[in-house]
Amino acid sequence: MMIHDSSFIQKKALKKATNLTLNHEVLAEAKELGINISKACDEFLASLVKQEKERRWKLENTEFFSSYNQTVEKEGLPLDGWRSF
Repeated sequence: MMIHDSSFIQKKALKKATNLTLNHEVLAEAKELGINISKACDEFLASLVKQEKERRWKLENTEFFSSYNQTVEKEGLPLDGWRSF
């Protein structure tokens, strides 16, 4: 969903209501501190998703990295002869 504004275009993510079970004491402290629980959970979950995607990508490409590194060790960097530094 796109929201059009005269100064810029802002991308707005669709939200879905869900139930969570959280530590009562931590939840009470967060509310007392004025922390937006939904926003905090959403941002942290987005961070975890990003980290997991990166971990899986690295795992899926481990063979390529290893092969490329072996090639560089044997043959040097591509275009290494044309470097001026």
